[in-house]
Amino acid sequence: MLDLIIQNGRVVDGTGNPWFFGDVGVKDGRIAAVGRIDQEAAKIVNVHGKVIAPGFIDGHCHSDLMIFDHPHSEIKLRQGVTTEVVGNCGLAPAPYVKDRAEMLKSYVQPVLGRTEWEWPWETVEQYMEKLAASGPSENLATYVAHGALRISVMGFENRPATPAEREKMKQILDEGMRAGAIGLSIGLLYAPGSYTARDEIADLCSVLPKYNGLLSTHIRGEGNNLIPSVKEVIWIAEQAGISLHISHLKAAGKANWGKVLEAIELIEDARARGMDVTCDVYPYHAGSTTLTTVLPPWTLEGGIEGTLALFRDPSQRKRIKEELGQEQTTWDNLVCSTGWQSVIVAAMHTETNRHLEGRSIAEIAELRGQHPVDCMMDLLLEEDGRISIVYFHMSDEDVRQVVGYEKSLIASDSLTCETGKPHPRLYGTFPRVFARYVREQRVLSLEQAVRKVTSFPVQRFKLGKRGLLVPGYIADITVFDPNTIEDKATFEEPRQYPEGISHVWVAGKETLSDTAHTHAREGSLIRATTCCHHH
Repeated sequence: MLDLIIQNGRVVDGTGNPWFFGDVGVKDGRIAAVGRIDQEAAKIVNVHGKVIAPGFIDGHCHSDLMIFDHPHSEIKLRQGVTTEVVGNCGLAPAPYVKDRAEMLKSYVQPVLGRTEWEWPWETVEQYMEKLAASGPSENLATYVAHGALRISVMGFENRPATPAEREKMKQILDEGMRAGAIGLSIGLLYAPGSYTARDEIADLCSVLPKYNGLLSTHIRGEGNNLIPSVKEVIWIAEQAGISLHISHLKAAGKANWGKVLEAIELIEDARARGMDVTCDVYPYHAGSTTLTTVLPPWTLEGGIEGTLALFRDPSQRKRIKEELGQEQTTWDNLVCSTGWQSVIVAAMHTETNRHLEGRSIAEIAELRGQHPVDCMMDLLLEEDGRISIVYFHMSDEDVRQVVGYEKSLIASDSLTCETGKPHPRLYGTFPRVFARYVREQRVLSLEQAVRKVTSFPVQRFKLGKRGLLVPGYIADITVFDPNTIEDKATFEEPRQYPEGISHVWVAGKETLSDTAHTHAREGSLIRATTCCHHH
């Protein structure tokens, strides 16, 4: 007897093959049968022609700490997501060295959220064990994050690592990979990642082949430097002989719109040479990050404390203002290309400035009768450097191109935001793909879209036997109505759950039933399936 039969659905199995009418049977947390099922079952759910798909995979997000506060992950489960990949962009809460605790915490806070509590781990492995023990409702996998790695070995110093420091970083990376991390993530836009030369990263990546680990990259520049930045990470992966995944491929700033096609050509050329390169994309024309990322890279050398000290020095302030006022060649000055009116404050750290959330820096500067750069520096001083922003700097056409690209998968890149107005992708990414790019614009077929959020990310991130509706696979399953699935989150009112997703099962346990969370916590920590795989 089966535990469950999901009946009368359009089965979209995750392969990209055409859907067919059928049932999905589940036993002991795994898929037992697919097709017309003529067996007894403890429970039968008739879905009346809705789509039965594998659970969605969010292959790039920043829920590293949120999961401890919100183990039910309702924000993601309501979107049909059953697995999240954390440790992205070089940002993670581990490795964590006690005497550099404040440095690491101030570095990750604007992206990962609440950091005031004591972190009960030091190594990546200990962090993974705490994740597993938190009893989450969804599955989680993680990278070893380069930023955290470099901070734990050399703080925010803007210089090449010494041979001894390189060895130490390799050793920590090796430990994390042995514990089951899926690869190394780097964030070359963020200090201290931005202080690292490509040969140092290629050297660090020499640890990865032994574990068949993936290099995931937030590239150095997504604006004027987009093309050299893509070339740089392809060079690194080629040197190290590893697979490469480019995070949230986009072209920022009007002058660069259209360059995504050139970036895609670089990926195609690399693949033609026999390199394994892929990318992901979120379905919005605005990004979201921390306000400090608009600053010239040298201002972040002392960590956040050092940056705030510079703002208190009139001569340094003048220098920052001058640099932000003109295009730069060595780093992407996004403010110059898009303007302060495109930089919207998403969340403030203090109560005092909460009323400014949802406004642009240009607006706030006008309210205060200040120059936007002075206004930005003062706000960061008032908020102790902790301000997250939403940034309008992409074109819809570029987003459409990357969403439609066969080698791209969909990910939310969602930041944790306990207060304020987070980017709507936190609540809306996955339903939006089906509403906007499948139903309305027909950029993707239903089957292509399902593949991009199921079997493709599973294969990419080595997430084991899930992502397909195939007997023997883990029963992570999402049911939705293709005619009504819709994201409700907007930039003005982002905290809104989507519509059209009725049921989610995680490892065969019903976790979302008629859009209500059942409080089931069947998620698990996924350790990379190719641990210690020698070539």
